[in-house]
Amino acid sequence: MPVRSILRATLLAATAAAMAASPALQAREKLTPEQELAKILKDRIPGKPEDCIQLINVNSTTIIDKTAIIYDTGSVIYVNRPAYPQSLDSDDVLVTKTWGSQLCRLDIVELHARSGLWWRGSVGLESFVPYTKPKPAPKPAP
Repeated sequence: MPVRSILRATLLAATAAAMAASPALQAREKLTPEQELAKILKDRIPGKPEDCIQLINVNSTTIIDKTAIIYDTGSVIYVNRPAYPQSLDSDDVLVTKTWGSQLCRLDIVELHARSGLWWRGSVGLESFVPYTKPKPAPKPAP
């Protein structure tokens, strides 16, 4: 079989595979930032907003595009909604400069592009809203 025919057959097979896969990819619905946040919080209950959180307790941080920063401690998820979240991008890296062991309301968080680590902007933090799982209902007495 000539090289040109092999190349054409390979190209046709790749095109057919891509076309077959595209409905599955299109079927996956893209969540809005608020839907993404709701999915992370699931059945958790919001508590009283706090001015500061202990950084040593934070296991991971997640940025929700143009919406919020999530600080996960395992048992509690803290949601911070900066007053001007427009520059928040889930692909950014957060750079936080603190003067102690806490991250507090009014602290400034810098955003750096993951691909080149150049500065992309900053946001001022607001209060941290804790979300916890509801306590199980007490078992009835026998």
